[in-house]
Formats: sequence, C-alpha cells, structure tokens
Amino acid sequence: MMSLLIIIVILLLLGGGIWGWPLVAGALGLSSVTDKAGALRHIVQLMNTYDITLSDIRIAEDEAAMASTTTSKRSKGDIAKTLFAYLGAIFIFAGVATYVSTFWDSMGSVMRILVTLGIGYVLLVVLVSALHENKFPKLILPLTLACVFMMSGGWFVFIHELFPQGNDWRVAALFVFGVMTLHQGALFARYRRTVLLFTALCFTYSFMDVGFDLLGFLFGWTAVILGASLFLVGTALEKTAHHRSLAEPALLVGLCWMNSGLFDRLAAFSSANWASVITGLCICLAAYGMHKAQRHPRLIALGYFFGSLMAYAGLFDLVQESPVELLFLAVTASVLYICVVLQSRALLFTTVIAMLSFIGYFTGKHFAHSLGWPVTLVLIGVAFLGVGAIAIRVKKNI
Repeated sequence: MMSLLIIIVILLLLGGGIWGWPLVAGALGLSSVTDKAGALRHIVQLMNTYDITLSDIRIAEDEAAMASTTTSKRSKGDIAKTLFAYLGAIFIFAGVATYVSTFWDSMGSVMRILVTLGIGYVLLVVLVSALHENKFPKLILPLTLACVFMMSGGWFVFIHELFPQGNDWRVAALFVFGVMTLHQGALFARYRRTVLLFTALCFTYSFMDVGFDLLGFLFGWTAVILGASLFLVGTALEKTAHHRSLAEPALLVGLCWMNSGLFDRLAAFSSANWASVITGLCICLAAYGMHKAQRHPRLIALGYFFGSLMAYAGLFDLVQESPVELLFLAVTASVLYICVVLQSRALLFTTVIAMLSFIGYFTGKHFAHSLGWPVTLVLIGVAFLGVGAIAIRVKKNI
C-alpha cells in the first residue's frame, strides 16, 4: 500500500501545483500587472508560450460570444439534470466506500478483490464507453481519475491477497505500475485525451523509478535521469496542439526532480553548501533560458525565486566566519543589477532579503554598539538614491 500512497502524493502534488503555483507566482509579483505596458508584455509572453496568433484571438472572441449566447439560453432543466447527476455520483461513491470500510475485515479474499479491482474494471468499461460515444465530455476527467484510483488500489489488493507473505513492496509496485502504464497508454493511443496522457506519464515514470531502485541505482542518479527525460518530454509537449497544457507541469516536475538528484550527488561528492550554490545556479540558468524564450512566466518566477534562495543560502554558509565574508554583499549587489536588467521581481525580492539579512548579521557581529555604523548606512543609502535620480535625468536627456 506504500506505493499507492506514493501515487496519491504525486497526483496531489501535480494537481495542487496546477492550481497552486499561479498563486505563488502572483505573490512573487510576476502576474501583478500595474500598467498597460506590463499587460502587453504579459500578453506577448502568453502568446509565445502557447503559440497564439492574432487570428486565434479573433476566433476565440467569436466563440466566446457564441458561448455566452448559448449559456444564456440554457434551460433550468439542464441545470437540474447536471446537479442531480453530480449528487447521484457522490452518493454512489459514498455508499461503496462506506460498505468497503465497514465490512472489510469480515470479507474474504475474493470479495475484497471484487469490491476494489472489480469496481475498477467496471469503471474502465464505463470510461471506454464514454470515450467512444463522446456524448459526455465533462465526465471523462472524473471517470478517469476514479478508474485509475480503483484499479491501481485493486491490483495492490489482488497481489496482497494472492501473495500475503511477500516482503518486497517494490516488486508489487513494479507489476502494478507496469499494468497501469499499459492500460493508460493503450487508451491514450486510441482516444488521444490529455488526462489519459497525464495518467500514462505518471505510471510510466513511477514504473521506471521503482525499476531503477530494484536495479540498485542511487537516488541521485535516478532523479537526474528521470528528471532530465521528463524535462525533454515537457519540451516536446510544448510543440503539440492538444496537450500543451501538460508542458508546464512536466517542466516543473522535471526540473525539481533533476535538480534534487543533482543536489544529492554534489552533496555526496563535495559538501552541502557547494551543492546548494551549484544547484541554485542551475535552476536560475534554466529560468533565464525560459526568460529569453519568453515562455512560461510562472516557471520563470519560481525558478528565480527558489534558485536564488538556494544559491544565497549555500554562498553564505561558505563565506561565513571567513576573511571573505564581504564577498556575499558584493555578490548580492551584482545580482541586484541583474534584477534591474531582467526586470524580475522574484529575483529582486530574494536579493533584497539576502542583502538586508547579511547587513543585519554583519552589524550584529562587528558594530553591535556603534552609533557611527547606522549613520554610515543611512548616508550610503541616500547617496545611492541621489545617484539613481541623477542617472534617470541623464537618461532622459540622452
């Protein structure tokens, strides 16, 4: 059951990321548009990310107008029908779940398999029928998720009941993930739905992860290999017409997975602080590549934010209590210039926090009871403000 828990956690992370990281990106300031020029830049980034043309925008406007007309004509009977359909599905699921949880201990092996794997295959038949008829497109997503959940759990129950003395969960997980990969891959090859591609990728990479573990691969190398391959898959998904919505989650998970493996291997070969600096720089470079391509603005903000945090934390740990402590302040000042050039609020936020934190640390260590040091800091700040104002005036006159 541990592998089933891993699948649920992965689905929650990916699904939560789809709705969660726009909020994080907005908190970092990337999506906060304050003027017309910023709005236009954001629109251009979105058009580059999703290969949108002006003709596509015109078509979308026409479709939106038609959809609003259709929605206004929607009858109350259709709304009631949809409402009762949702209520019926919820009560059916609640009834089955209550029955299974109440009588699980008193069930025999065959009954346990029937109420898990059997229901999963019944849902699979319903899903295939819905895909083939294509009359209820909104039911495809919940049916697919329910089918995947019940079938994967049912296969684990089947193996546990058939081999109760098995002591290696990885073998069971490898079998279940392999079977589910074949199921979802075959469905995707036939019906080309995005949700089927999503589940197929989840089970494929779960299968490969467990397989590498059985072969004795270290976690770091496995993460680097699978993360890099998933990043390439995300890059390929960008070029597709119907599955581009999966590109951003695939790139995010691939980058996180690959860099976690990179950090693990670097920490094993050298030290954690050097691993943090190098991994943070790699994440920032990946974000810079997307920045130059003007694609995936949310990933750019997250990359700059977490990459710079890792780099600053590792660098401070390296220079702390050493003769070159002030190197940290010089690095943050240099990155501050880069923030202005790149116009990245996420990178600016972490850089300002790092600079202020270091000044506070340095003041507490060397000038704890000195009146001249705070005055000096204020005068330096006023001087920088004056230089900035002069530079703006000079730029206007050029």
